[in-house]
Amino acid sequence: MASRVEHPAAGYKKIFETVEELNEPIPAQIIGVIPPWLGGSLLRMGPGLFEVGGEPFNHLFDGQALVHKFDLKNGQVTYYRKFIRSDAYVRAMTENRVVITEFGTAAYPDPCKNIFSRFFTYFKGIEVTDNCLVNICPIGEDFYAVTETNYITKVDPDSLETLKKVDLCKYVSVNGVTAHPHTDADGTVYNIGNCFGKNLSLAYNIVKIPPPREDEKNKSDPLERSQVVLQLPSSERLKPSYLHSFGMTDNHFVFVEQPVKINLLKFLSAWSVRGATYMDCFEANDSMGTWFHLATKDPADYLSSHKFRTSAFNIFHHINAYEEQGFIVVDLCTWKGHDFVYDYLYLANIKEEWEEVKKAAMTAPQPEVRRYVLPLDIHREAQGKNLVSLSYTTATAALRSDGTIWLEPEVLFSGPRQAFEFPQINYSLCRGKKYSFAYGLGLNHFIPDRIVKLNVQTKETWVWQEEECYPSEPLFVPTPEATQEDDGVLLSIVVKPGAERPSFLLVLNAMKLTELARAEVNTIIPVTLHGTYRP
Repeated sequence: MASRVEHPAAGYKKIFETVEELNEPIPAQIIGVIPPWLGGSLLRMGPGLFEVGGEPFNHLFDGQALVHKFDLKNGQVTYYRKFIRSDAYVRAMTENRVVITEFGTAAYPDPCKNIFSRFFTYFKGIEVTDNCLVNICPIGEDFYAVTETNYITKVDPDSLETLKKVDLCKYVSVNGVTAHPHTDADGTVYNIGNCFGKNLSLAYNIVKIPPPREDEKNKSDPLERSQVVLQLPSSERLKPSYLHSFGMTDNHFVFVEQPVKINLLKFLSAWSVRGATYMDCFEANDSMGTWFHLATKDPADYLSSHKFRTSAFNIFHHINAYEEQGFIVVDLCTWKGHDFVYDYLYLANIKEEWEEVKKAAMTAPQPEVRRYVLPLDIHREAQGKNLVSLSYTTATAALRSDGTIWLEPEVLFSGPRQAFEFPQINYSLCRGKKYSFAYGLGLNHFIPDRIVKLNVQTKETWVWQEEECYPSEPLFVPTPEATQEDDGVLLSIVVKPGAERPSFLLVLNAMKLTELARAEVNTIIPVTLHGTYRP
């Protein structure tokens, strides 16, 4: 990792400011040479409206969803963006106020209503948001903007028009799903979400969405054939863990149950308590540590006898998981301890001056990239002995007297207040397979200021960084007919406040992290979270 860079000018504030959507795509000025084979669209999601009617949205995950598109065609690049026409957005713009409660911003009754109307609004409860700002994912032949509630939004990837709001509860039993589904080579999509299990206890359902049927004249919507294939128990009956992603190998699902909990009683009461938000419903369990759950894929079956435990950490993003010699290797972006990292992502904090940003980050959990190794055969060794026999890792697993297996990780990357986050791999080649390279966004006290390549075998790193530049999650696109894992390019949207053209699409050689080209546009692009590349 490169030496730490300071940001005294606090230019990062610009990526958290409201922008307008565009009426039509705008051309980019290209510097360098874009590989001739690289044609398609980079689609990205993030917040684009950070206040309405004079009311600010409080949290990074509250701003109204804006979908972005860089089109690459015949050596030319254009940029376009539109707001998702969610109910949250349309009603906010119509009423000029926050109407639907977001992650960290509460909606209040309309002040124009009389006292009786406001009284009934107060007791009606909070509507679940459909503000799908976290990611955009393909399902079958369609694209959906997603968040972590039960609502997803179908989007036209060409015009960026909002097509349809979809309630997943109509198809499967989930209260919400992650914004990071996994996709098999045949197009089958898997995801996980919390649900009500037996006796009103909370559990986690793994959902399977089959690919479109090729033999149908009029292909049915894959969502209509969605099904729950497996239910995993929650360690606490009324307090499920927050989940943002999960792992999947060729034969197994990996779910990490972290000590950041959703208090169901708080959540239910929030529906009738004025001023409550989703963030108010989270709490930390300072005694449970972290649990790993395993399940087989086909047939889907929970391995209840495999009770893996380790010390407490926050987990938002899995890097990859794979099987080798009777073990499952799980690589994660972790944050030490049980304090919730999202507590540090209120906009008032991350839009502070640089010294204040650094001061706040000093009290936050410390980030680390970790490798855990889970043995599938847990009966072959005596208690206390390391069950991991893979020669290339220092991660351990030891059977305890209570029947649990205690895991200790190998640290793949760690730097003080320097996170490797928003990880990507050569997904089509390496998902669920042994691999060497991960690509991530480097966070400097929560401020994105570098792109990092990590060799997970040797721990070697490569860095792209430029003064007063703020990149986004790098997406890997493989070179056609490539024979090496890292033969391809990385695509990242970068903002450089104060420049003549203050935003650009960066194209990096994924092998060396050297710049091939940039496509500059004359507009600020606010922070984007996740996205996808559409060939």
